Amino acid sequence: MQRITILGATGSIGVSTLDVLARHPERYSVYALSAHSRVDELAAQCIRFRPARAVVGTAAGASQLSALLRAAGVNTEVEYGEAALCGIASAPEVDSVMAAIVGAAGLAPTLAAARAGKKVLLANKEALVMSGQLFIDAAQQAGAVLLPIDSEHNAIFQCMPQFGGRMPAVRDEAAGIAKILLTASGGPFLTRDVATLDAVTPEQACKHPNWSMGRKISVDSATMMNKGLEVIEAHWLFGAPAERIEVVIHPQSVIHSMVSYMDGSVLAQLGNPDMRTPIAHALAYPERIASGVAQLDLTQIATLQFERPDFKRFPCLALAFDALKAGGTAPALLNAANEIAVQAFLDLKIGFRQIDRVIAHVMEALPHGDADSIAAVMAQDAAARAAAETYIAGLAK
Repeated sequence: MQRITILGATGSIGVSTLDVLARHPERYSVYALSAHSRVDELAAQCIRFRPARAVVGTAAGASQLSALLRAAGVNTEVEYGEAALCGIASAPEVDSVMAAIVGAAGLAPTLAAARAGKKVLLANKEALVMSGQLFIDAAQQAGAVLLPIDSEHNAIFQCMPQFGGRMPAVRDEAAGIAKILLTASGGPFLTRDVATLDAVTPEQACKHPNWSMGRKISVDSATMMNKGLEVIEAHWLFGAPAERIEVVIHPQSVIHSMVSYMDGSVLAQLGNPDMRTPIAHALAYPERIASGVAQLDLTQIATLQFERPDFKRFPCLALAFDALKAGGTAPALLNAANEIAVQAFLDLKIGFRQIDRVIAHVMEALPHGDADSIAAVMAQDAAARAAAETYIAGLAK
């Protein structure tokens, strides 16, 4: 029986994880759940799964959750704040941690899980984007197991050779890997006239053609910043230099990513676009369990299309490659500026095509330091957020 903590239980990844867990009650139990502000949804999850602990963002949210659980006769211990998140991620009772908090807020508890030597199911890409080598070093030193949940990275993981349980790096000559091919749907604006993108609304940007995701990630998909962050994540997960990571537009979202080998072979992982597949794979690894996802019927798909990304249409993708090549704290600056810009767009403070302009301004305005400590990374994160907010305020005048 594996005991699971889910960080970000009310988000799309958290909900899908609970769906998979519920299909295998003989294998898994829920130790702890967290949510930032969706108290009613978290209460419903606690009533169903009866975790030992639950964490929310604020004291007021904790009081509200406690009242709801008392009324339902549920004895879950309720806590709040970052320290509590780190506590449920590193608790000795926990075997695996689903790290599904979106954005920089997920860094501290995900790092706590890695430092505690847990099996970390990594859906929070920002942990690697922001702290890269620091995170990988912490995981290795503690003996933590990192398993990717993003469909693309999970696909790459499935397509890479395993040497005695060790996943080789792309740089490892024995692996014979030429490059990683990250697929991208292209989002909702793949064929829309670029000249009209200034008029895009948040509702249009959040309407992904294939995947059901949260609003922030949906906007990132529309700008392809999501793919840019995945490029940086792939660099750290798989030891892949920027020049050996390629993004390929694949609108059907059936091939989730590929690995190209020196001998000319290309291995691909296919499946219906449902996050329960990579979640089930990581939960049971190296075994396989039912996920609830329908089997892929290739005859119904009929056509698979591929094209190269247009950096004029998707400048955020180019900015992410620039940040990876710059190194240091440049990816942290990129991520922080993007979070502020996307929220400003969702709040109708800036237009869709101003998102990349905000990020580019911050990347140019702030120096890139060394990412040699979490304190240094967080300082750059704060500086980038402040610079982005100041620039956005100037745009609104």
